[in-house]
Amino acid sequence: MSTTLDPNSQVQSDSLEYYLSLKYLVAIYPEKTGFTVMIPELPGCMSQGKTFDEAMVNIDKAKRLWLSVVYGNDKSQIPLPSN
Repeated sequence: MSTTLDPNSQVQSDSLEYYLSLKYLVAIYPEKTGFTVMIPELPGCMSQGKTFDEAMVNIDKAKRLWLSVVYGNDKSQIPLPSN
């Protein structure tokens, strides 16, 4: 669901595109009616889906929104993935 950053790319390490390309660990919790997913390193970044695929699409959207909002307010608050 996430894109991979091309090492030959001209994307600057402090651009929004750079942060969107980072791969964060996604925690997946099966529920009775679907899946809850979250990115623990991005506080409050979570979503749901009735199917696994829907949950993964939704967490990618949530990640993009989370990063866009934090980037617009104070990009220094965006943690780099630990993995």
